[in-house]
Amino acid sequence: MAHSTVEPAPGPDAALLKTPEAPTPEAPAPAPVAPARRRPPLTLLLALAALALLLLAAIAPGLLSSASPIETHPVEALTPPGAAHWFGTDQLGRDLFARVLHGARPSLLLGLGATAFAITGGTLLGLAAALGGRWADQILMRLADVLLSLPPILLALLAVTVLGTGSLNVMLAIAIAFVPGYARIVRAETLVVRRSGYVEAAVGLGLPRPLLIVRHVLPNAVGPMLVLATVGFGTALIAAAGLSFLGLGPQPPSPEWGAMLSQGRRFLATAWWVGVFPGAAITATALVVNVLGRRAQARFTRRTDA
Repeated sequence: MAHSTVEPAPGPDAALLKTPEAPTPEAPAPAPVAPARRRPPLTLLLALAALALLLLAAIAPGLLSSASPIETHPVEALTPPGAAHWFGTDQLGRDLFARVLHGARPSLLLGLGATAFAITGGTLLGLAAALGGRWADQILMRLADVLLSLPPILLALLAVTVLGTGSLNVMLAIAIAFVPGYARIVRAETLVVRRSGYVEAAVGLGLPRPLLIVRHVLPNAVGPMLVLATVGFGTALIAAAGLSFLGLGPQPPSPEWGAMLSQGRRFLATAWWVGVFPGAAITATALVVNVLGRRAQARFTRRTDA
């Protein structure tokens, strides 16, 4: 007869007699990974390189070409691009590469001058509309609506017809065409800033109105417009080239891209390079400025939303 053996139940001290298990070593904490630095996009790098080349051509074109932009050589008229003349020559035998390089300064100055005049006029009108009371706001904004209803190039043509030809008049004419848009931006920003807490606190402390406008309202209202002006510069550059194309800008023999494009259109069938290279310079400059302006605008928007 089999007897079953029954193991005695462990007493309360049985757990104390067990050999303690060795503690498992904890895994080391992973080292913090530094965030990877984002490389700037290739488009931005190319735009910055092209901008640096444009500025060099505008400031010191002699460093890139020793040829004269106005010296004529009738024997070499309409020479195609080659080793002697990279962009060929025009109908008077002038080196086109040198003329395009020297044309960067007057072309860029036209766009910069027009944008500066437009920003100044738009700032004054926008501040007057936002801070001048109800009647001033209604009159100035209705005038801006009328001007905005016209195409900018048509408005610039009307203005230059009244003012006359020349570089300064072209700048003023283009500025008149772009002032209404900038004025609306400044007015909208001024209305927002005027209701902010720090402006109301400054008013409560008795800060004089002129000092309040200069110290608090103007910097915060004009800041966003300066970012948008980088995009507007490309449009102003194209408008200036269009007026020069019509013979209303700098007069020959001054090398200016719009005027050179106007002269080259008569030779597109026989000497395409006379008009293609000045047109390519206008297009490339407007594209570079537009890329940089859009980049600055997107960065400013992200910063204000943060």
